[in-house]
Formats: sequence, C-alpha cells, structure tokens
Amino acid sequence: MPITLFLWSIKKRNKAIIKLLSIYWKISILFFISLLLLIGKYNYSLVITNISTLLMTVSIWFWNDINDELKEYNFSYLLVTTTKVWRWSITFISLNFLIQSLQNFSCFSFINSEACEIWLQPSSNFYIIIKKFFNFFFGANFTEPIAKFLGLFALLIYSLGFFQWILIKLPKHGRNSCFSENETN
Repeated sequence: MPITLFLWSIKKRNKAIIKLLSIYWKISILFFISLLLLIGKYNYSLVITNISTLLMTVSIWFWNDINDELKEYNFSYLLVTTTKVWRWSITFISLNFLIQSLQNFSCFSFINSEACEIWLQPSSNFYIIIKKFFNFFFGANFTEPIAKFLGLFALLIYSLGFFQWILIKLPKHGRNSCFSENETN
C-alpha cells in the first residue's frame, strides 16, 4: 500500500504525502532490521520490532504541517482519503501487534524459547527469500549468524542516524516536516 500511495502522490505532485511517505520509509527500515535480527534469533529482536512499529505509527502522525495540509482536502479527493485510511490502518495494526506481543512478554528478552516460535515464523519466510538472494548474487550461503551480524551492524548505523536526527534536526525544525521547502531534510 505505501508503494502505491507513493507512486500515486508523485503522479499527483502532492508534496505533503510524498514527504509523509519518504519519512515513513526512512523509519520503516528499522522493521526490516528487526526481521534480520529475528532471523538471527537475537534475544531482544522482539523489543526492536515493537519499537519499529511504534516509530512507524508516530512517524505518520507526528508532523503538524502535513496534518494541517491533509485536513484541507475534501473527502472526495481519493489520494488524501486513501492516505488517511492507510494511516489509521497502520495505527491499528501496530496497536494490535503491541498487544499481542505483550501477551508473550518473556519473548522480549529470550526469543529462543519454545513459546516464542510464533514470533520467528514470519522471519523464516523472509530468511528463505534472502537466502536465495545471497546465493544468486554472491554465490554465498546466508546463515543465522550472518543475519544476526548484518542486523546488529544495520541497527548500529540506523541508531547513529536516528540520534543525529533527534539531537540536530528535531530541535531545529520541531514538528514541522518542511515538506514545502526545496531543501532535502
């Protein structure tokens, strides 16, 4: 859905939705990092997955200028209406995920237990895709330790960028996404 909205907003030249979705993509990378950590069976990967879904939800509601811009459109403007429905869907899915994961609170710190197998199942499908990708492009085997290493390394890089944003850009711009400016943020 986000890819469709992104392409649609580019076609309609809607700067607010383009900026909203570009912010969403930057934040949602953490979810894919958490999938790598789940493949590697890193103990705190479920915590990182919950943080990623929470950040994805916050990222689509946080920006005052984008929210104000979206309020100005009529309900009949399909791109904005679809974007609003998508935002609410992401919110409810994230809340549902958080509630379900809190029911298995022990999995937050020890993902390798038998009770936590259900949380590793989606990442095993992703593992099959990445394994084929690695074999095709690099002729190498993709294993759980490699996934864990790549996930932890990506998490380190992502965390550095996130803290740089919190310490430098957030104080400068506040809750304004600056979507109407020509500069890249």
